[in-house]
Amino acid sequence: MMERRPVAIAVAPNGGRRTKADHPALPITPAELARNAAECRDAGAAMIHIHVRDRGGAHLLDADAYRAAIAAIRAEVGDALVLQITSESLGRYRPAEQMAVVRSVRPEAVSLALRELVPDPADEGAFAEFLMWLKRERVAPQIILYAPEEAARLDGMRRRGLVPWDDIPVLHVLGRYVAGQTSLPADLLPFLASAILESVAPRFSSWMVCAFGRHEAACALAAALLGGDIRVGFENNLHRPDGSLAGSNADLVRAVAEPLIGSGGSLAGAVDLRVAWSK
Repeated sequence: MMERRPVAIAVAPNGGRRTKADHPALPITPAELARNAAECRDAGAAMIHIHVRDRGGAHLLDADAYRAAIAAIRAEVGDALVLQITSESLGRYRPAEQMAVVRSVRPEAVSLALRELVPDPADEGAFAEFLMWLKRERVAPQIILYAPEEAARLDGMRRRGLVPWDDIPVLHVLGRYVAGQTSLPADLLPFLASAILESVAPRFSSWMVCAFGRHEAACALAAALLGGDIRVGFENNLHRPDGSLAGSNADLVRAVAEPLIGSGGSLAGAVDLRVAWSK
């Protein structure tokens, strides 16, 4: 009988859009991010996905701000969490600026939206060079995919030698950053069906799912049962599965960790995730 693989839980505690007006416990400062990291580690998380803000609270891609947040989190949790920064644009940054901040920070891991960094075929060369830099510097990439067609595009780039890994971690996003977006577990099916058929998208051995709204936990647990890893947190959702307002990001981690363990599953730690992403 095949053993169920351990599931890695990532927490996305703040994102680049919400403020404390949305939830007073939304972490913004390095100290707040560090406290959240420790709480989420204790709840079962293996990774934290980090956004930083400017003085007005707006989304920011800034090397010094990232270094301050990373230092605070490392001081609190050591190596117990994988630290992943975002390169997300939010309409404020061009691809060259997004890649430049990653080069300056040299983080442990980074998320990269394919549609942002390679908006046109003419951008493929710069992106391929950037991926080669990531591999040399041992920065773990995770490619954000919003549709199965984007997975096919990524695999096409790999086949043409533009992606310097035979396999690369991906994040399937179930929905969009729009007001009122609520994801459902069935939203995962187009990604998996096309991968199984290999007619639209390839299979990726390390894939993660994030979802929007109160059904975030249901989407995450469906992904975990089907062989994926999961991401939860205030970036995409503020509510527990019963619809009540979550008290913290750690509440959302527990909302998936506890049923996973209760159903006979197990949680991957940061070491497990680092090993999986280094292949």
